[in-house]
Order: sequence, then C-alpha cells, then structure tokens
Amino acid sequence: MATVAELKAVLKDTLEKRGVLGHLRAKIRAEVFNALDDQGEKPPPLSHENLLINELIREYLEFNKYKYSASVLAAESGQPAMPLERQFLIKELNIFEDSNAKTVEDGIQTTFMKGSSLQPPR
Repeated sequence: MATVAELKAVLKDTLEKRGVLGHLRAKIRAEVFNALDDQGEKPPPLSHENLLINELIREYLEFNKYKYSASVLAAESGQPAMPLERQFLIKELNIFEDSNAKTVEDGIQTTFMKGSSLQPPR
C-alpha cells in the first residue's frame, strides 16, 4: 500500500503534467496581487500609444495562453476589459495583413522583417 507521502508526490506530478498546478500558482499570484492592490488608486489615463502597445501585449499573452498574466496586465494598466477589434489595430498600426498572418504579431513581424538582417525565430 502506498504511503501518504507517495500519494502526494504522485498527485503533484499528475497536476504538474496536466498544467493544473501552474495555473493554480498563477491564479494565486493574481489573487494576491488583487488583494494587495490599492483599489482606491486609479492607474494614470492611458495614452493612445499605450493603449495600442498594451493591446499588442495582451494579444501576445492570450495567444500564448498566459490568461492570468493578461488579466493582471488589464487590471494593472487600466486597459479596457474587452479587447480592441483586430481591424482597428491593423488600421491604427498601418499593418499589412496577408493571408498567412494569424495574429497581429505575425503581421508586425512580417512588416519589420522585410529588408532586415534579423531573422524571425523558427
């Protein structure tokens, strides 16, 4: 029969492999941040440029499934709860979106890499 310590170790390994433990840790960090955050202090008003930058960061975080990081960014920055429309970002950033671009970041990477000695990561 397995000991309690062995059962705990197996449970911990299983939760880590499924990614549940990482999500729980991130959720706890976000909740601690929210509890410590001074709700009376509002973030400074967002400039148009910061709104766009934050939105690109949010899209990156959500694309990579960093849900809790994205929620902390939104709470901390004062970014609107609803993401900006993709077409609005494309127009504001003057990005050409081709049929291969699946996210705004892809379009930006394609735009900046043209004629550059930098190569996109593979």
